[in-house]
Formats: sequence, structure tokens, C-alpha cells
Amino acid sequence: MINFKQFFRSSIGKKLIMSMTGLFLCSFLIVHLGGNLTLFAGDQGYTFNIYAHFMTHFVPVTIIAYGLYISILVHALYALILTVQNRQSRPVKYAVAPKTDVKWASLNMGLLGSIIFLFLVIHMSNFWARYMFTDVGFLEYRKDLLSGVLTVARYTPVSPHFEYAVSTENNIEIVRVKDLYGIVTHSFSLLWYVLLYLVAMVAVAYHMYHGFQSAFRTVGLSHKRYLPAIKFIGVWLFAIIIPIAFASMPIVFYIRSLIV
Repeated sequence: MINFKQFFRSSIGKKLIMSMTGLFLCSFLIVHLGGNLTLFAGDQGYTFNIYAHFMTHFVPVTIIAYGLYISILVHALYALILTVQNRQSRPVKYAVAPKTDVKWASLNMGLLGSIIFLFLVIHMSNFWARYMFTDVGFLEYRKDLLSGVLTVARYTPVSPHFEYAVSTENNIEIVRVKDLYGIVTHSFSLLWYVLLYLVAMVAVAYHMYHGFQSAFRTVGLSHKRYLPAIKFIGVWLFAIIIPIAFASMPIVFYIRSLIV
């Protein structure tokens, strides 16, 4: 019988845990990007605020979200453990660095991961924590179902426990919802936050460039038949398209804040 406890304490076991949690986080990036792109809907935050409410109040999504938070912590913890173990196994640096074709990203995964983790702490405290635990204010959207005309105004709930409401009156859809869009707009008008976001996306790009392919090798999917597809997805989707798409959001909103 395999001693699972001993296996997951081994270097291979730790790398496997990192790979599985890493691949789960990759799937989250796709979903998160899809939702965040609603920022560009041009509807004064109507779609984005409804999306934000759904993602934070639909029970199955909430359960997955907490699994995501655990995965982030486990991924970061095991990355730290492996980094320390690797340094302890070679406490003295080479007098002359050996020639190698290992990419810069693979040699600096610890640094890249640290930048990303720091960004996530700031990012979640600025968006998720403020949205969930502070008074961010509410908006009331009125959408004419015949003409499609949308108007928006501030809304003050009567009950302190109010979260969300939708109703229809005379072909007018009325949606009252928390205003996460306002937090995003304000945050992306701050140059320091935009620069932090862009640095984090560069780190994500390099981290994904090596990490995505490495995760598949660790779980045993390293057959030459699959490697070209894995490399293509890792490079073009996770290391280029997704980071650029995320980076476009603070850039566009910051430029808008300068124009307005």
C-alpha cells in the first residue's frame, strides 16, 4: 500500500500539489477574465455589478471561490517550502555559473510568485474585502425594455441588510445592486495602483510561461504528442493573451480618468 502521507511530504509530492493547485488557478484566470471584461460593456457598470453580485452570492460559486483561496495559500506555501529545501540542498552558490538553456522564468519562479502573491493580497483587500465588508454604496439601474435606454442613479437602501433587488414596472427593469464598478473606476484612476497592476501582469506572464508547461510535466502529461499543444496554450493563452487582456483594463480606465 502506498504511504500517501510520506509521498506528499516528498519533493515529488509537493511538486504534484503545486502543479494541481496551479492548474486550478489557471482555470480561474479564464473565468475571472471573462467576468472582468464586462467592465468594457459601456453600460455604466450595469453588467459588471450584476456579475459581481452573482459571483459573491451564488452558493456553488462561493464554495469554489473558497477552494480557490485555499489553493492560492497551498500553492504559495509549497512553493516556499520547495524553495527553502532547494537552497538548503545547495547552500553554497557555484563559483562560476554553469552554462544552461533553462529560461529566466524557470530560474526566478520564487520571485515571480512572490510578486503575484503580494499583488493578490493588495488586490483582494482593495476589491473583494471592501465589496464584502464595507459600505461601498448602491446604484439603481433603470432599463427601458422597449428602447434599451439605461439610466443610473445612487440608491440608499432602507434596510441595513439589503443586498440586491430586481423588479419590473411599466416595461422598466429596475436593478438595485452594490457598486463594485465605482471601486474599480477609482482604483484604476490611481497611477501607483495601475503600475502595480501592470508589474503583476508581467510577473503572471513569465510565471505562466514556465509554470503551465511545468505543471503538465509534473502530472505526467509530457508525451511528445501533447507537448506542442500544451506549449502553444501555455505561451499564447496564459503568457500573452490573458496578461495583456487583464493589463488593458487599468490602462483604459486610467486614460479615461485623465480625459474626463
